[in-house]
Amino acid sequence: MTGPSRRWRRGGSLVAWWLLFALGLWLVGQAIGRPASLTACVASAALVGFVGETGDWLRRRLRACRATPGTRPAVRVKPTRR
Repeated sequence: MTGPSRRWRRGGSLVAWWLLFALGLWLVGQAIGRPASLTACVASAALVGFVGETGDWLRRRLRACRATPGTRPAVRVKPTRR
């Protein structure tokens, strides 16, 4: 599966998880007696998801940089004339 169908599947999965997380936040708020609006829970879920995905991306970048030592961009040295 490649191309647009893969993107739709991944996007749909992300939206489903986001909505389930928002619903979970809303239900927890109802259960503990501190209800919040569903809109606030959706916004909180989006923020937590964004922070989590950014942290995961950063972790993978740092791990990749540490796994391949000596791959820094080479410094270009101009040849000297004698």
